[in-house]
Amino acid sequence: MLRTRSVESRDLDLICEHRQKMFRASGKPREEELTTMHLPFREWLGPRLADGSYFGFIVENEGDVIGGIGLMVIDWPPHPSHPQDDRRGYVLNMFVEPDYRGQGIATDLMKMADAEFQRRGICYAILHATSKGRPLYEHLGWSGTTEMAKQY
Repeated sequence: MLRTRSVESRDLDLICEHRQKMFRASGKPREEELTTMHLPFREWLGPRLADGSYFGFIVENEGDVIGGIGLMVIDWPPHPSHPQDDRRGYVLNMFVEPDYRGQGIATDLMKMADAEFQRRGICYAILHATSKGRPLYEHLGWSGTTEMAKQY
């Protein structure tokens, strides 16, 4: 039986593990980059879990965690897409264990994210999609943007 609950501070290690698995599944970062990221991410996440600025949902099946999603409200200047709001919703760390994919769990997590952002008065949200995740997000009404990146 599936059960969904809110992310809690005790989920620190679990979220760190999901993040590693999520990036590993994307095939993009090298293993050494994941290793290098682990401790700084954990140190970044801890205080945000504690103060509630990182929130989200965890899905369990008979006590075993099978997926989760992280959410944040980030400071952002008013923009043509949200001209009177100085915030954006941000979706991160979406992960479903491989044995449970294709069962609608990711869809349900995204719908919970939408509802939570709406409850908080957020009118615009962003995420970074892998090629595997893009069809799900597009099906749920998300569209691509013109974002680019540069690493220094």
